[in-house]
Amino acid sequence: MAKVIALANQKGGVGKTTTAINLAASLAVLEKKVLIVDADPQANATSGTGFDIRAVKTSIYECLVDDQDPKNIILNSDIEGLDLIPSHIDLVGAEIEMLNQPNREYMLKHVIEKLKDDYDYILIDCSPSLGLITVNALTAADSVVIPVQCEYFALEGLGKLLNTIKIIQSRLNKELEIEGFLLTMYDPRLRLSNQVVDEVKKHFQDMVFETIIQRNIKLSESPSYGKPVVLYDAASKGSVNYLNLAREILQKNDQTKIANADKVVE
Repeated sequence: MAKVIALANQKGGVGKTTTAINLAASLAVLEKKVLIVDADPQANATSGTGFDIRAVKTSIYECLVDDQDPKNIILNSDIEGLDLIPSHIDLVGAEIEMLNQPNREYMLKHVIEKLKDDYDYILIDCSPSLGLITVNALTAADSVVIPVQCEYFALEGLGKLLNTIKIIQSRLNKELEIEGFLLTMYDPRLRLSNQVVDEVKKHFQDMVFETIIQRNIKLSESPSYGKPVVLYDAASKGSVNYLNLAREILQKNDQTKIANADKVVE
């Protein structure tokens, strides 16, 4: 039975999609069966996993609006064990079409329930908003990873996201947990980056992942080649960071025991 993890933050450009792609790829490399659900109309997780979004005929949109069987639209990536349910620009209109549906907040949950027996992890890449699709993702998820960039406005808007999570926990999904806050785009040379790390850790303490995702050229380049960084440059700092994050999540979920000495050295 899969654990469903949503990646959410209504602030754009914080590394949500980068994390969805590379965490999923790293979990697959560590021999887990993983599915990415691209729930963002921009479809960056789809293109970043190596698929031409212009060639996508059926997507998560058809699953939500037309009750298409999700098993019929799953795409297999170049990494063994990593699959994708693609997105499409049509998803922009899905929220309007879902508005008058009964149980509209549970539509994505019903889609994912059909797939949970086939995977170890299902990662939902949310759009940078707190709209109905993101609410659906959080209602369907067991937990949420919140990427936080190491920039000046890092904590801006987090209160609104946390409030939304609390509302969903109280009304729609009592089981929803925060998997962790993930610090991204960290540059150890910058005092500001270190200040943000200290601030986030002070606010959220042990809810912050030990792994920090550093700024890395290879990590930035890999989406343009349609590859997770572990395929583009397995020795890069970005690849090492995400493999460590995958291991940390596996440890947190008691799926593996890895001594500190066995961690990938940066």
